[in-house]
Amino acid sequence: MGKFVVSEVKTGVKFNLKANNGQVIASSQVYKTFKTCMKGINSIKKNAPIAAIEDQTVEEYATAKNPKWEIYLDKAGEFRFRLKARNGQIICAGEGYKQMSGCKNGIESIIKNAPDAEVVKE
Repeated sequence: MGKFVVSEVKTGVKFNLKANNGQVIASSQVYKTFKTCMKGINSIKKNAPIAAIEDQTVEEYATAKNPKWEIYLDKAGEFRFRLKARNGQIICAGEGYKQMSGCKNGIESIIKNAPDAEVVKE
C-alpha cells in the first residue's frame, strides 16, 4: 500500500503519492491550505479507479469524459500522464517515462495504491 506524503512548500502545501518502495508515483499542484490539499487527495482516491484512459499519443484519439487519465508526450519525447477530475482540473501528474509501458504501469500503480493509501505529513 502506498502513502500520500503531504509537505509544506514556500507557496503552500503539496503531496506526493509514494509506492511501497518509496518511489514517487505522482505529484500534486501546490494548494493554498492543508484542507484543499486533502480535497485533492480524496479526489484521487475517488477518481483514479474509475477514470478512463485517453491516449493522446495516437492520431485521432478518442476523447474520454472526465474523470480521465491523459497520456501524452512531453517536449523531451517522454510519455507522461495526468489525472483530471470531473471538473477538468488536473489532480496529479506523473514523471516522464521512456516507454509507454512504464507510463501505464505508473497509472496502474496509482489505481492500486491510492484508494487505501495513508496520509502522512512530512
